[in-house]
Amino acid sequence: MTSFFLRPIEFIASTEANGYSWSLAEAEAYTRWLATSHYENFHVVSFLLPKHLHQDFYNVYAYCRWSDDLGDETGDTAESLRLLAWWGEELEAMYAGAAPGHPVFLALQATAARRELPKEPFANLLKAFVQDQTVARYEDWDAVFAYCVNSADPVGRLLLMLCGYRDEERFRLSDKICTGLQLANFWQDVSVDLGKGRIYLPLALLRKHGAAEENVVARRDSPAFRAAVREAVGVARGLFEEGRPLVKTLDRRLALDIDLFARGGMQVLKKIESIDYGVLLERPKIGKVERAGLLLRALAASAFRVR
Repeated sequence: MTSFFLRPIEFIASTEANGYSWSLAEAEAYTRWLATSHYENFHVVSFLLPKHLHQDFYNVYAYCRWSDDLGDETGDTAESLRLLAWWGEELEAMYAGAAPGHPVFLALQATAARRELPKEPFANLLKAFVQDQTVARYEDWDAVFAYCVNSADPVGRLLLMLCGYRDEERFRLSDKICTGLQLANFWQDVSVDLGKGRIYLPLALLRKHGAAEENVVARRDSPAFRAAVREAVGVARGLFEEGRPLVKTLDRRLALDIDLFARGGMQVLKKIESIDYGVLLERPKIGKVERAGLLLRALAASAFRVR
């Protein structure tokens, strides 16, 4: 069974893995492996959360990871749409009470039942990944924010629900932070997204600053483009500031985790500023020392709040 610990696209191509009869323990081992091996900073997030929630987070993460990879890793739009449709059918079947054959849904079914998670956030995430296959430009901020309602906000709501929070005010504040994180990721990955044919900077914002879309596509840097990115960074920073009061309303362990997420997003914005908004020329990165510093600052802030 351990030979079936494969990343999503490798898994899809494996006849043996697809035909294997998974036990719940094996399915949870797979989601745990996928979560802890895919992104290096997920270990930090898990450390900050109560241990009894770790497996549930792994299971939700694995669903998100599979959804993302089915949308972005095939290299073929038609195939991505086909796989995302299949993934959506598996989600529907799980919530209809069918016995899942896929390890991610087998593990997720247990979490959804245990934590009373609704189908909507999972389904909304899929809508965003489908949209990425069919929409490559966004006219204005309203269009970008509408995308984030599905691409980013469900993750924060699921995190809150896993920890027992379900009120609309916390959801509202979480949405601000999650949308801010999505925007920070967009501005960090402008050059990466161009390679996929996508521009998430609003076209109206580019026009406002005199940055022609064709120049962005051609990766021709300019003061006009940098001015547009500067304004976009300000929008993201404003969302973080609006959402930060959420931290004071949560259990200390979860508050620390959320605070670290927000600080990470703000640090990305600072890195973009440090390269004078030249994201067409390079992708700003946060190093290990900086991540450690973010954790220490979050811990210090948490201790201060307790005192």
